[in-house]
Amino acid sequence: MNVTAKVFEPASTDLLSEAVHQNSALSLAGILERTFTFAFRSMVYPQIWEDPRADMEALELTPQSRMLTIASGGCNVMSYLTANPARIYAIDLNETHIALLKLKIAAAQHLPNHATFFRFFGAANDRRNVHLYNDLIAQHLDADTRSYWEGRDLTGRRRITRFARNFYHYGLLGRFIATGHLAARVFGANPKRILDARNIEEQREIFAREVAPAFNHPVLRWITSNRASLFGLGIPPVQYDALSNGNTRPMADVLKERAERLATGFDLKDNYFAWQAFGRRYAAQGEGSCPPYLDKANFMAVKARASRVEVVHDNMIRFLSNEPADSLDRYVLLDAQDWMDDAALNSLWREITRTARTGARVIFRTAGEESILPGRVSDAILSQWTYDIAKSAEIHAKDRSAIYGGFHLYVKTA
Repeated sequence: MNVTAKVFEPASTDLLSEAVHQNSALSLAGILERTFTFAFRSMVYPQIWEDPRADMEALELTPQSRMLTIASGGCNVMSYLTANPARIYAIDLNETHIALLKLKIAAAQHLPNHATFFRFFGAANDRRNVHLYNDLIAQHLDADTRSYWEGRDLTGRRRITRFARNFYHYGLLGRFIATGHLAARVFGANPKRILDARNIEEQREIFAREVAPAFNHPVLRWITSNRASLFGLGIPPVQYDALSNGNTRPMADVLKERAERLATGFDLKDNYFAWQAFGRRYAAQGEGSCPPYLDKANFMAVKARASRVEVVHDNMIRFLSNEPADSLDRYVLLDAQDWMDDAALNSLWREITRTARTGARVIFRTAGEESILPGRVSDAILSQWTYDIAKSAEIHAKDRSAIYGGFHLYVKTA
């Protein structure tokens, strides 16, 4: 296989626990953190929930770009290849996300054409996908990845068969969306009707009629007041607190605001995130947009460049500590910093600053609106970076995923 896979195994250290646990195991906060960690060990994101088109505009990737990103569902890693960077280091704490990205890379390299590739990851609901895996992909995977996809879930079926049964219905996120649809129906709403809209005006009308009332239901408001209610979105307790502004805003109101932007902020034909949220699938080809890596026009470029991805099971700080100074120039942190305490933030930015070339760009998202770095990361580190406030606001307005409070771009100037 042409994918390089590094696996770092810190002695007696669990990567997820290391990242999430900030409180005593006997405290309520500690119990919630450990419950989240247990849930996060399985597949969380069948699709990453950050807009790669917005990312690439902010990153300004070039053929010389060497970038670090969090792997998550792998969609954005594969989509960044369309911008022709020299190297992508895809890091993740979650071994199932590592397995998904390796599957996507091997499929891009070894499936014969765009039709089979799109059927596998775009439609993801065809029995022929399992035969494609058996005949063309499996032999190119490392033993751990193959063991994951050929292993059986709680229903006794091989995990790879999820691509014959709509893969996007699985994982914590897929099941969270399914639960949201069920709850909406119970509360008298039907999210799928959003997809009947012919223009943004109709999207707004349908949202107001079919979706918005559910967020005012007292049962939904009670459920979402629990910090564990958003584990299915991959949101740990500390990020829940940031979303609710320290519990000063009811979570149901926050979710309604973000859902409304997702449903009405962009034309459905140009927002595959809305299709996933309200239709639980991607639009069929010709019906709407899809992630860049699934566009027919990009298939040959993705296939040719897939070997540029290096997949790493580790945390970002430890990985960067082993990289040379001045060796990277693009960093994609997703919303991971929302999980971090001040010590971890300073360690991360110390390593980013050491490894970053002049002109390097760092992007990340936050649950709240403001950048979380001022006042938390030391001035000695942050003074070497410029926060591009105007560009950050511009990109945030273009971010079709629509669920984050803020998008942030930092550029190294010293």
